[in-house]
Amino acid sequence: MTTQTVATRSLPLVDLEKATAEERVCWGVANFGAGLVMTTSFGIQAAVMLHLVTRVVPDIPVVFIDTGYLFPETYRFAEELIRRFRLNLKIYNPAITAARQEALYGKQWEQGIEGLKRYNLVNKVEPMERAVRELGATAWLAGLRRSQASSRGHLRVVERQNRITKLHPIIDWDNRCVHRYLAEHRLPQHPCWEQGYASVGDWHSTAKQLGGMTEEETRFGGLKRECGLHEDSGRPDFQI
Repeated sequence: MTTQTVATRSLPLVDLEKATAEERVCWGVANFGAGLVMTTSFGIQAAVMLHLVTRVVPDIPVVFIDTGYLFPETYRFAEELIRRFRLNLKIYNPAITAARQEALYGKQWEQGIEGLKRYNLVNKVEPMERAVRELGATAWLAGLRRSQASSRGHLRVVERQNRITKLHPIIDWDNRCVHRYLAEHRLPQHPCWEQGYASVGDWHSTAKQLGGMTEEETRFGGLKRECGLHEDSGRPDFQI
């Protein structure tokens, strides 16, 4: 445990709002130890969090939810970052394959809000619940930022969600901060950035950011921003 980690152990939550991103990560390590995990989608700016966190705790379990519907570029970008940061990667897939889902239930992402909820529960939320349980996670580092969407504007540095503590080290960063960090550390962006994508998830539910569109409007046809991973489950039996 580093000196900085020890120093931030007792940092009050109110002071975390004023802390640097690295201090917030150190706080998480100091307070949760082996119970701390992080997630990555290998999205547009995934290199920021992966670089920031693994400099503090190189062997942290990195949970990657692979829905089977990601862009080909995402899988190739993931391999680049896995090698670069020597990630302790933990890949979790849905319990039911993409082909079987489509055969039985059709293209659920085209079935309105309720279809999207079912799709996200099976492909994202349940695998993450399983990851938390199997890894014994008590806290979760996530790269959410308030500027990304109206649904994230109220988030604090530390939150409780479905019985787990969530820590958002870069919650107060805007796009300028992100790009400055990428440039300073010579980190790559997802190749789809150059194609006009501001955010990248499943290929069938992600659109390019055209003139006048906000970032959140590029996901799920503008019907919703969150995929369920960063929302309360609403189910009393949900253990994440």
